[in-house]
Amino acid sequence: MVRDPLANDEDPGLEAVVTALEDDDCRAIIGELDEPRTARELVDRCDIPRSTLYRKLDQLAEATLLREGTEIRQDGSHANRYEVDFEDVVITCDEDRNLGVEIERPARRAEERLADMWSEVRKEL
Repeated sequence: MVRDPLANDEDPGLEAVVTALEDDDCRAIIGELDEPRTARELVDRCDIPRSTLYRKLDQLAEATLLREGTEIRQDGSHANRYEVDFEDVVITCDEDRNLGVEIERPARRAEERLADMWSEVRKEL
């Protein structure tokens, strides 16, 4: 399940982020997302079986490290595109020695916010 882009952008738990970043396949996916890519492109580039790739995409989305958008094609066959949704991940420690995570995200352009809204509308139709 991919994160709802219109949902509250609270940071996920420390464990979800650390588990995703500790995973070799997740790091391989992040490494190939220098630009938005489809799952098919990622399968070819990461050498990860398709079913595993989708599980790892879900894992990254649950950790809010990945954003999904829809590529609208003229032939009517649309595809989901994935992109990294963070600039920095910082592990914090408060005065009581409780660990936390802070995720700095890139600023979103107006057309990206509109595309997210359109994607959500399509899901409702």
